[in-house]
Amino acid sequence: MRSPQLLAQPLGVYLNDHLTGAFGGAALARRMADSHADSRRAAELRELARQVEEDRDELVRIMNRLGVPVRHYRTWLGIAGERIGRLKPNGTLVHRAPLSDLVELEMMRTGVAGKTALWRALRAIADGEPRLGRDDLDRLIARATDQARTLDGWHRLVSAEVLAGGGAGSGGPSPL
Repeated sequence: MRSPQLLAQPLGVYLNDHLTGAFGGAALARRMADSHADSRRAAELRELARQVEEDRDELVRIMNRLGVPVRHYRTWLGIAGERIGRLKPNGTLVHRAPLSDLVELEMMRTGVAGKTALWRALRAIADGEPRLGRDDLDRLIARATDQARTLDGWHRLVSAEVLAGGGAGSGGPSPL
């Protein structure tokens, strides 16, 4: 059996990797909500952004309880990564491209899948780690599962509208 000291290094790297993604995901969720403030899903997007930010903050609290130092430069990498992702060539310079909603939903869905895997990995070691709350992790897993379900539903709708030449793909209103 490995000593707790040997496990601390992989756990610290793992949690900081996820924290980097959590900062990028929170920035993306907030930008999506802000970009669609007048849309039919504005309230749902704001709620998703709030939950993603809460999940990020919960990860920081878990890291603090486990004595894992937050690598602050990594948080900036997550935010920078989200901003760099905006620079993709999309055929438009002044306004959002029709595919932006679809690509952003796919990035969010990928992030939520990673977050779900994180919560499940922590849940797998929670029985032997008293600083990890099993009930809290179960709640976080359930919330991530709900977020994934919501994003999957939006993805189906946006895919149909954008790729079939409907609303946003023809210069009409955003499908979100």
